[in-house]
Amino acid sequence: MSLPIVTPENPRLSALDPRAMSPADFYQRVAALGISADVARRWAGAVIGRGERDIATIMENGQIAKRFKEHVAPGQSLELKKHLTSSADGFQKLLFSTVDGLSIETVIIPLHKEGSVTLCVSSQVGCVMGCVFCATARMPTRRNLNSWEILDQFIQARALVMGQGRRVTGAVFMGMGEPFLNFTHVLNAADWMRHPLENSISGKAITISTVGLTQEIDRFTDLDLPFRLSISLGAATDEKRARLVPVAARTPVAKVMESAKRYALAKKDRVNISYVCVQGENVSEHDAIELARLIGDTPVRLDLIDVTDTSGRYLPPSEEELHAFRDALATHLRQPVARRYSGGKDIQASCGSLAGAT
Repeated sequence: MSLPIVTPENPRLSALDPRAMSPADFYQRVAALGISADVARRWAGAVIGRGERDIATIMENGQIAKRFKEHVAPGQSLELKKHLTSSADGFQKLLFSTVDGLSIETVIIPLHKEGSVTLCVSSQVGCVMGCVFCATARMPTRRNLNSWEILDQFIQARALVMGQGRRVTGAVFMGMGEPFLNFTHVLNAADWMRHPLENSISGKAITISTVGLTQEIDRFTDLDLPFRLSISLGAATDEKRARLVPVAARTPVAKVMESAKRYALAKKDRVNISYVCVQGENVSEHDAIELARLIGDTPVRLDLIDVTDTSGRYLPPSEEELHAFRDALATHLRQPVARRYSGGKDIQASCGSLAGAT
């Protein structure tokens, strides 16, 4: 089910871009060239910490000796095509074009803490998971993003935010794509985001979302990384998941919760469960009972998210319907439940509406 990654050939085959590999791989490769760890860190600081792209500037700010110039890759970048700001809630959406002419979107999410934002980044162009209410799933072209393409979203959005007098304090892999279908490149990018460089963020402030790929959840658990995990269920039964999240539903939902429980026990913490609420589909009292039965004694935090379907086929529940569902969850689940705000609806920046066009 993995998708291809498109990486333009670099005519200087020995040239290195730290964004295109993990921190560990970068330090190992530069060490083999005779470059010290201190210089390597300054090099990464120039490229990732400050977003430098020009070779001369990278070398100057990274204090790299001239004899190593051939190893410094020119900084490729995504092209920012559009920048929209919601008049309703201040969410911002960035439309980027990749070097092969495809489109991806990044969302800037303002937080309650004044001056802080979280970035919602994309991990793929399009998505093969086929969730029926998601605009990304309807995109005709699909491929994985390289780690540098994921990081460049972060770096460019961070520069824009800093220009507004604010700072990035978190990142969520909840934009276009299923992050665990691009496992290695997502983790490479996340590792650089939290690497101790200028303008980095805490690993605990990075959340990686999945619709329930159990092998990858187990692999993520075994790696014992500092990043948070969010699992989107769609529904509490295999029958309803088959309608709403058909590809993810190929794995029985009980197996998904087994992996979720294993993660929660390993982390000694609650696992975050996202639940997209769809009018007349998955928000009845029966759904609450089934959800409580499925979760059992697994410690969770349940986030309820109103569906956003640009086709208009699937609608969010009414306030009355949602309140009744929350009351039923309070009775049957008896674990923390929150309603997660999905903003930027007027600029199609809300959950499920990213489609590479504005």
